[in-house]
Amino acid sequence: MTTLTKTHDTTKLLLGCGAIAGPLYLVTGFAQAFTREGFDLTRHPMSFLSLGEGGWVQIANFVLSGLLFLASAFGVRKALKGQRAGTWGPILLGIFALGMIGGGVFVADPAFGYPAGAPAGQPETLSWHGVLHGVAFFAAFPALIASCFVFARRFTGPWSWLCVAAGVVSIAPMAFMGTEYATVILYVVAVVSWLWVSAVALKLRAEI
Repeated sequence: MTTLTKTHDTTKLLLGCGAIAGPLYLVTGFAQAFTREGFDLTRHPMSFLSLGEGGWVQIANFVLSGLLFLASAFGVRKALKGQRAGTWGPILLGIFALGMIGGGVFVADPAFGYPAGAPAGQPETLSWHGVLHGVAFFAAFPALIASCFVFARRFTGPWSWLCVAAGVVSIAPMAFMGTEYATVILYVVAVVSWLWVSAVALKLRAEI
């Protein structure tokens, strides 16, 4: 096997990690959301699944999915080296991946009645891990949004418009922060965004 063939196979493997990461995270997360007692999709973000009994499953889901996305970022770098989006695309996806890992390592604080015994609203003070969980989120999500527009310049035709649409949809929660619809919209955005990242990895894998 030549060095070029090995590099090609490694790149396809890394991009394949990204292709499965989005569906893995979403299926595992929603499976818990529909079965965990007291969890309400209209009030509780998916990160709350890291709390309470069985919380280790969501922590592992965050970390494993993040590692798969991180591997994919290296694959994107290999696939697009010297091409448009070959620098900022993998950097932004890497930040997104590290944010996911951080979101699992540093769990959110109990709130909005979950898990049982948690404050009815936001906690009065945040723990250090709750603060770092928020930092991870506010690092990951803007990077993900920015990557949508970076890849919109990389692709042409329908794929370019798909990237723009994913970016616009990902910005949507900003207009609804603090409203009763915010959490539900955040779930819609999560589905669109996570599947978009996996779709990009799958497309690049098919192109090499």
